[in-house]
Amino acid sequence: MDGVILLNKPKGVTSHDCVYKIRRLLKTKKVGHTGTLDPDATGVLPICIGKATKISSLLSGQSKEYETEISLGKSTTTEDQSGEVIRTLQVNPNLSIQDCEHTLKTYIGSITQIPPMYSAIKVNGKKLYEYAREGIEVERPAREVYIQSIDMLSKKINWYNNDDARFKFLVNCSSGTYVRTLCVDIGNSLGYPAHMSELKRTKVGDFSLSESITLDRLESIVNDGEKVPMISMANALDLPSITVSDEEATRYRHGQVLNYPKRVEGQSMFKVMSSEGDLIAIYKPHPSKHGEAKPFKVFQ
Repeated sequence: MDGVILLNKPKGVTSHDCVYKIRRLLKTKKVGHTGTLDPDATGVLPICIGKATKISSLLSGQSKEYETEISLGKSTTTEDQSGEVIRTLQVNPNLSIQDCEHTLKTYIGSITQIPPMYSAIKVNGKKLYEYAREGIEVERPAREVYIQSIDMLSKKINWYNNDDARFKFLVNCSSGTYVRTLCVDIGNSLGYPAHMSELKRTKVGDFSLSESITLDRLESIVNDGEKVPMISMANALDLPSITVSDEEATRYRHGQVLNYPKRVEGQSMFKVMSSEGDLIAIYKPHPSKHGEAKPFKVFQ
C-alpha cells in the first residue's frame, strides 16, 4: 500500500495523533505527514503511506491556502486562542472592514517573520516550544516567506465586545509561513494586539479540502473492507516526467548517473515513469557533471 491519503484533520488532535491512528487502521508502520497542523486547526493534511513516505519532503514544500479568523484586541502567549492572554486593548468601534482589507493587501509579496516561541523550529538542537514551556525566551532567526494572495472573506467586523473584534480572510502562502504570526503582524499594523482565533487549511499544492476524507470516514472504509482512497505517488508529485523503456527503467532503478533527458532540460527535478505508469525514481541535475542527472529518490 503506497500513496497519499488526503486527510481532513479534525480540531483538537495533533498531526502525530492522526499518523498514529492511521498506522493502527492500516496496520503499517510506514506512515508520515507532510507538515504539521496545529491541534486547534482543521483541514487538509496529506498523509504518506508506504513508499510515499520517501516523497514527504517534496510535498511539504508546496504552497498552502488557509481560511483564517483574526481576533483584534488580545494577544496571547501562543499567538492563537489556546494561549494565555498577555495584552488587551479596546478596539476603536469606528474601525471599518475596509480599513482591515486595505491592511491585508499590504502583506502580499515577500515578508519577514519571526517564528512564534510555541513552534517546532529547533534552536541549538531544542524545539522552541520546549523553551517556551520552561519559560525561556530565546532569539529566533527571522525567515522570509511569500504571500501569494490574501483576500477578505468577511463582509463586516464581528464584535464580541470592546476587546474582541474578528474578521476572516483567505491566504495563499509559501511553505513555512506561520499564519498565527501573520495575524499578530496584521493586528500590529492596525494598531492592536491580536491573535489567530480560527484556522482551516483549504489547500496543499493542488490538493483541496473537497478531496479530503475524515478520520471517521476512513475508519468506516477500512472496517467495511472497502478500497482506501489514495493518490498515487506519481499523481501526488507536481513534477515534469519522462516515460522510459523497460531497458532504461532498469538503469534508473539502479540509481545510475545518466544523461539529462532533453525532454526535461532546464528542470530542477523530474520523475521517471515506467511504460506501465509506475513511478520508478526522481532525478535531479548532477552537481559536478554537466549535462548529467543523478537520483534524488529511487523506488524499488
